[in-house]
Amino acid sequence: MLKESKDALARRLVETYSDQLLRLGYSLLNSVPDAQDVCQEVLLKRLDYAGTFESQAHERAWLVRVTINACKNLRRSLWRRRTAALDDVPEQPAFQPEEGGVLEEVQRLPLPDRQVLVLYYYMGYDTNEIGQLLGLRPDAVRARMKRARQKLKAGLEELGYGTLS
Repeated sequence: MLKESKDALARRLVETYSDQLLRLGYSLLNSVPDAQDVCQEVLLKRLDYAGTFESQAHERAWLVRVTINACKNLRRSLWRRRTAALDDVPEQPAFQPEEGGVLEEVQRLPLPDRQVLVLYYYMGYDTNEIGQLLGLRPDAVRARMKRARQKLKAGLEELGYGTLS
């Protein structure tokens, strides 16, 4: 990739990746403000990263991996475990999933199941790439996806989506 100025790089990163990273962060954290914080943190890490990438796909994979790790770190943080949500403060989310929709049911899945579905269906990675991103064998990713789909199907049928095939 060509050398870019910091301003041009920042503009390109925001235009190209911010929406994807925000959605990935939201899918893993269930919180728009936390997802926004993670997205900003990841984009700043990329700005400070001195290495080069072989391609845009390599850069995207790096950003996704760093986002997943940042979400894991936030979920494990002592601060997050010892604070309570401020329900009285009105939240102005960038986007809001529709109530009773598929995304809401995906959010109810355990994190490992949610991760593989989000990376596959929302981010467009195949099972081999997901395995590399998560440090799993491709067959383990496929098994996790199968279980996640079964759980999602059962949840959607409970919501009245009828018999799904």
